[in-house]
Amino acid sequence: MNVIGVAIAVAVVAVVLLALSIRVVTQYERGVLFRLGRVIAVREPGLNFIIPVVDRLRRVSMRIVTMPIQSQGIITRDNVSVDISAVAYFRVVDAEKSVVAIENVYAAIDQIAQTTLRKVVGQHTLDQALADTDTINVDIRKILDTTTLEWGVEVTLVELKDIQLPDSMKRAMARQAEAEREKRAKIIAAEGESLAAAALGAASDVMMAHPLALQLRNLQTLIELGVDKNTTVVFPAPLMSAIGEISAFLARETAAAAPHAVNMSKAGSRS
Repeated sequence: MNVIGVAIAVAVVAVVLLALSIRVVTQYERGVLFRLGRVIAVREPGLNFIIPVVDRLRRVSMRIVTMPIQSQGIITRDNVSVDISAVAYFRVVDAEKSVVAIENVYAAIDQIAQTTLRKVVGQHTLDQALADTDTINVDIRKILDTTTLEWGVEVTLVELKDIQLPDSMKRAMARQAEAEREKRAKIIAAEGESLAAAALGAASDVMMAHPLALQLRNLQTLIELGVDKNTTVVFPAPLMSAIGEISAFLARETAAAAPHAVNMSKAGSRS
Protein backbone atom coordinates (compact mmCIF):
# COMPACT_ATOMS: atom_id res chain seq x y z
CA MET A 1 0.00 0.00 0.00
CA ASN A 2 2.87 2.35 0.78
CA VAL A 3 4.36 1.63 -2.64
CA ILE A 4 1.07 2.41 -4.33
CA GLY A 5 0.73 5.68 -2.38
CA VAL A 6 4.23 6.73 -3.31
CA ALA A 7 3.58 5.91 -6.96
CA ILE A 8 0.40 7.94 -6.93
CA ALA A 9 2.19 10.87 -5.29
CA VAL A 10 5.00 10.68 -7.83
CA ALA A 11 2.46 10.58 -10.67
CA VAL A 12 0.64 13.60 -9.29
CA VAL A 13 3.88 15.53 -8.93
CA ALA A 14 4.88 14.55 -12.47
CA VAL A 15 1.55 15.72 -13.84
CA VAL A 16 1.82 19.02 -11.97
CA LEU A 17 5.38 19.57 -13.19
CA LEU A 18 4.34 18.72 -16.74
CA ALA A 19 1.47 21.19 -16.55
CA LEU A 20 3.80 23.86 -15.21
CA SER A 21 6.36 23.21 -17.92
CA ILE A 22 4.00 23.49 -20.90
CA ARG A 23 3.43 26.87 -22.48
CA VAL A 24 1.51 27.62 -25.67
CA VAL A 25 2.49 30.66 -27.76
CA THR A 26 -0.18 31.73 -30.25
CA GLN A 27 0.49 32.67 -33.86
CA TYR A 28 0.47 36.44 -33.28
CA GLU A 29 2.77 36.24 -30.23
CA ARG A 30 6.41 35.64 -29.40
CA GLY A 31 7.62 34.26 -26.09
CA VAL A 32 10.61 35.84 -24.32
CA LEU A 33 12.15 33.14 -22.11
CA PHE A 34 13.87 34.19 -18.89
CA ARG A 35 15.99 31.66 -17.00
CA LEU A 36 16.95 32.78 -13.54
CA GLY A 37 16.32 36.36 -14.60
CA ARG A 38 18.33 36.26 -17.84
CA VAL A 39 16.94 36.22 -21.38
CA ILE A 40 18.07 33.04 -23.08
CA ALA A 41 15.77 32.79 -26.11
CA VAL A 42 12.72 34.08 -27.97
CA ARG A 43 10.26 31.25 -28.52
CA GLU A 44 8.22 30.93 -31.71
CA PRO A 45 4.46 30.18 -31.87
CA GLY A 46 3.44 26.67 -30.88
CA LEU A 47 3.99 24.33 -27.96
CA ASN A 48 6.97 25.20 -25.76
CA PHE A 49 8.45 23.57 -22.70
CA ILE A 50 10.11 25.38 -19.83
CA ILE A 51 11.69 24.38 -16.55
CA PRO A 52 9.20 25.08 -13.77
CA VAL A 53 10.26 27.64 -11.16
CA VAL A 54 13.55 28.25 -12.97
CA ASP A 55 12.13 29.61 -16.25
CA ARG A 56 9.57 32.33 -16.92
CA LEU A 57 7.97 32.88 -20.33
CA ARG A 58 6.77 36.41 -21.19
CA ARG A 59 4.37 36.53 -24.13
CA VAL A 60 4.54 39.60 -26.41
CA SER A 61 1.86 40.43 -29.00
CA MET A 62 3.20 41.20 -32.48
CA ARG A 63 -0.07 42.57 -33.86
CA ILE A 64 -0.60 46.20 -34.91
CA VAL A 65 -1.93 48.27 -32.01
CA THR A 66 -4.24 51.26 -32.50
CA MET A 67 -3.52 53.99 -29.95
CA PRO A 68 -5.59 57.21 -29.82
CA ILE A 69 -3.57 60.32 -29.01
CA GLN A 70 -5.75 62.49 -26.81
CA SER A 71 -6.55 66.05 -27.79
CA GLN A 72 -3.69 68.48 -27.23
CA GLY A 73 -3.91 72.25 -26.78
CA ILE A 74 -1.29 73.48 -29.25
CA ILE A 75 -0.20 76.98 -30.26
CA THR A 76 0.76 77.13 -33.94
CA ARG A 77 3.65 79.15 -35.35
CA ASP A 78 1.30 82.06 -36.14
CA ASN A 79 0.07 82.10 -32.48
CA VAL A 80 -3.32 80.42 -32.99
CA SER A 81 -4.51 78.08 -30.25
CA VAL A 82 -5.98 74.81 -31.57
CA ASP A 83 -6.93 71.45 -30.09
CA ILE A 84 -5.66 68.53 -32.15
CA SER A 85 -6.17 64.81 -31.61
CA ALA A 86 -4.58 62.00 -33.59
CA VAL A 87 -4.26 58.23 -33.80
CA ALA A 88 -1.08 56.15 -34.00
CA TYR A 89 -0.58 52.60 -35.29
CA PHE A 90 2.44 50.64 -34.13
CA ARG A 91 3.62 47.05 -33.72
CA VAL A 92 6.40 45.23 -31.90
CA VAL A 93 9.17 44.06 -34.23
CA ASP A 94 11.66 42.90 -31.58
CA ALA A 95 10.01 41.07 -28.71
CA GLU A 96 13.16 40.97 -26.58
CA LYS A 97 13.79 44.73 -26.75
CA SER A 98 10.13 45.56 -26.03
CA VAL A 99 10.40 43.61 -22.76
CA VAL A 100 13.96 44.41 -21.67
CA ALA A 101 14.59 47.96 -22.97
CA ILE A 102 11.47 49.62 -21.53
CA GLU A 103 9.09 48.88 -18.68
CA ASN A 104 5.74 49.73 -20.33
CA VAL A 105 6.00 50.22 -24.07
CA TYR A 106 2.35 51.25 -24.52
CA ALA A 107 2.48 54.04 -21.94
CA ALA A 108 5.82 55.23 -23.31
CA ILE A 109 4.54 55.47 -26.88
CA ASP A 110 1.42 57.29 -25.71
CA GLN A 111 3.48 59.94 -23.92
CA ILE A 112 6.06 60.45 -26.64
CA ALA A 113 3.33 60.61 -29.29
CA GLN A 114 1.62 63.45 -27.41
CA THR A 115 4.82 65.46 -27.03
CA THR A 116 5.85 64.85 -30.65
CA LEU A 117 2.42 65.93 -31.90
CA ARG A 118 2.69 69.18 -29.94
CA LYS A 119 6.23 69.80 -31.17
CA VAL A 120 5.60 69.16 -34.88
CA VAL A 121 2.30 71.04 -35.15
CA GLY A 122 3.80 73.99 -33.26
CA GLN A 123 6.35 74.42 -36.06
CA HIS A 124 3.61 74.99 -38.67
CA THR A 125 1.12 77.76 -39.24
CA LEU A 126 -2.62 77.14 -38.99
CA ASP A 127 -3.06 77.08 -42.77
CA GLN A 128 -0.26 74.52 -43.07
CA ALA A 129 -1.77 72.39 -40.31
CA LEU A 130 -5.11 72.36 -42.13
CA ALA A 131 -3.76 71.85 -45.66
CA ASP A 132 -0.55 69.82 -45.21
CA THR A 133 -1.76 67.12 -42.84
CA ASP A 134 0.01 64.42 -44.85
CA THR A 135 3.36 66.13 -44.36
CA ILE A 136 2.74 66.55 -40.63
CA ASN A 137 1.76 62.89 -40.32
CA VAL A 138 4.98 61.78 -42.00
CA ASP A 139 7.11 64.08 -39.81
CA ILE A 140 5.52 62.75 -36.62
CA ARG A 141 6.01 59.13 -37.71
CA LYS A 142 9.68 59.71 -38.55
CA ILE A 143 10.40 61.31 -35.17
CA LEU A 144 8.60 58.52 -33.32
CA ASP A 145 10.41 55.80 -35.27
CA THR A 146 13.79 57.28 -34.32
CA THR A 147 13.02 56.66 -30.64
CA THR A 148 10.73 53.64 -30.66
CA LEU A 149 12.99 51.43 -32.79
CA GLU A 150 15.34 51.32 -29.79
CA TRP A 151 12.43 49.79 -27.87
CA GLY A 152 11.77 47.17 -30.54
CA VAL A 153 8.63 48.97 -31.76
CA GLU A 154 7.87 50.32 -35.24
CA VAL A 155 5.32 53.09 -35.77
CA THR A 156 3.55 52.24 -39.03
CA LEU A 157 1.17 55.19 -39.34
CA VAL A 158 0.16 58.45 -37.63
CA GLU A 159 -2.95 60.37 -38.67
CA LEU A 160 -4.34 63.67 -37.41
CA LYS A 161 -7.91 62.86 -36.48
CA ASP A 162 -9.57 66.11 -35.42
CA ILE A 163 -8.64 69.79 -35.37
CA GLN A 164 -10.77 72.06 -33.18
CA LEU A 165 -10.56 75.81 -33.87
CA PRO A 166 -11.71 78.68 -31.63
CA ASP A 167 -15.12 80.14 -32.53
CA SER A 168 -13.61 83.52 -33.40
CA MET A 169 -11.21 81.83 -35.83
CA LYS A 170 -14.07 79.88 -37.42
CA ARG A 171 -15.99 83.11 -38.04
CA ALA A 172 -12.90 84.82 -39.49
CA MET A 173 -12.25 81.86 -41.82
CA ALA A 174 -15.91 81.87 -42.90
CA ARG A 175 -15.68 85.58 -43.80
CA GLN A 176 -12.44 84.94 -45.67
CA ALA A 177 -14.01 82.07 -47.63
CA GLU A 178 -17.04 84.20 -48.48
CA ALA A 179 -14.82 87.05 -49.71
CA GLU A 180 -12.81 84.58 -51.77
CA ARG A 181 -15.97 83.23 -53.41
CA GLU A 182 -17.20 86.77 -54.19
CA LYS A 183 -13.82 87.59 -55.75
CA ARG A 184 -13.97 84.50 -57.96
CA ALA A 185 -17.56 85.31 -58.95
CA LYS A 186 -16.62 88.85 -60.01
CA ILE A 187 -13.60 87.61 -61.96
CA ILE A 188 -15.72 85.01 -63.76
CA ALA A 189 -18.40 87.63 -64.56
CA ALA A 190 -15.76 90.02 -65.93
CA GLU A 191 -14.25 87.25 -68.07
CA GLY A 192 -17.73 86.47 -69.39
CA GLU A 193 -18.34 90.11 -70.31
CA SER A 194 -14.98 90.23 -72.07
CA LEU A 195 -15.74 87.11 -74.09
CA ALA A 196 -19.23 88.38 -74.92
CA ALA A 197 -17.84 91.74 -76.07
CA ALA A 198 -15.30 90.00 -78.27
CA ALA A 199 -18.01 87.79 -79.77
CA LEU A 200 -20.27 90.78 -80.43
CA GLY A 201 -17.40 92.63 -82.08
CA ALA A 202 -16.74 89.67 -84.37
CA ALA A 203 -20.47 89.43 -85.17
CA SER A 204 -20.66 93.13 -86.03
CA ASP A 205 -17.69 92.75 -88.38
CA VAL A 206 -19.48 89.91 -90.17
CA MET A 207 -22.70 91.95 -90.46
CA MET A 208 -20.80 94.94 -91.83
CA ALA A 209 -19.26 92.70 -94.47
CA HIS A 210 -22.63 91.04 -95.25
CA PRO A 211 -25.54 93.51 -94.93
CA LEU A 212 -28.12 90.77 -95.53
CA ALA A 213 -26.95 89.07 -92.32
CA LEU A 214 -28.35 91.97 -90.32
CA GLN A 215 -31.72 91.64 -92.05
CA LEU A 216 -31.78 87.90 -91.34
CA ARG A 217 -31.02 88.64 -87.70
CA ASN A 218 -33.92 91.12 -87.61
CA LEU A 219 -36.27 88.51 -89.06
CA GLN A 220 -35.10 85.97 -86.47
CA THR A 221 -35.83 88.49 -83.70
CA LEU A 222 -39.36 88.98 -85.08
CA ILE A 223 -39.89 85.21 -85.05
CA GLU A 224 -38.74 84.98 -81.45
CA LEU A 225 -41.10 87.80 -80.43
CA GLY A 226 -43.98 86.18 -82.26
CA VAL A 227 -43.67 82.96 -80.27
CA ASP A 228 -44.97 84.76 -77.14
CA LYS A 229 -48.14 85.92 -79.03
CA ASN A 230 -47.46 89.57 -78.32
CA THR A 231 -49.95 92.20 -79.61
CA THR A 232 -47.14 94.67 -80.22
CA VAL A 233 -45.23 94.25 -83.46
CA VAL A 234 -41.66 95.51 -83.46
CA PHE A 235 -39.84 96.34 -86.72
CA PRO A 236 -36.16 96.45 -85.94
CA ALA A 237 -33.97 98.64 -88.08
CA PRO A 238 -30.29 99.51 -88.02
CA LEU A 239 -29.88 102.23 -85.44
CA MET A 240 -27.48 104.51 -87.30
CA SER A 241 -29.39 104.32 -90.58
CA ALA A 242 -32.67 105.02 -88.78
CA ILE A 243 -31.17 108.09 -87.09
CA GLY A 244 -29.83 109.28 -90.46
CA GLU A 245 -33.24 108.87 -92.11
CA ILE A 246 -34.97 110.76 -89.31
CA SER A 247 -32.43 113.60 -89.58
CA ALA A 248 -32.92 113.79 -93.36
CA PHE A 249 -36.72 113.86 -92.88
CA LEU A 250 -36.53 116.72 -90.40
CA ALA A 251 -34.20 118.65 -92.71
CA ARG A 252 -36.63 118.28 -95.65
CA GLU A 253 -39.56 119.40 -93.51
CA THR A 254 -37.63 122.42 -92.30
CA ALA A 255 -36.64 123.40 -95.87
CA ALA A 256 -40.23 123.01 -97.09
CA ALA A 257 -41.66 125.08 -94.26
CA ALA A 258 -39.20 127.99 -94.71
CA PRO A 259 -40.70 129.50 -98.02
CA HIS A 260 -44.22 129.19 -96.64
CA ALA A 261 -43.23 131.15 -93.58
CA VAL A 262 -41.64 133.89 -95.75
CA ASN A 263 -44.82 134.22 -97.87
CA MET A 264 -46.99 134.52 -94.78
CA SER A 265 -44.81 137.29 -93.40
CA LYS A 266 -44.95 139.24 -96.68
CA ALA A 267 -48.75 138.94 -96.85
CA GLY A 268 -49.06 140.28 -93.39
CA SER A 269 -46.92 143.32 -94.11
CA ARG A 270 -49.04 144.25 -97.20
CA SER A 271 -52.26 144.14 -95.29
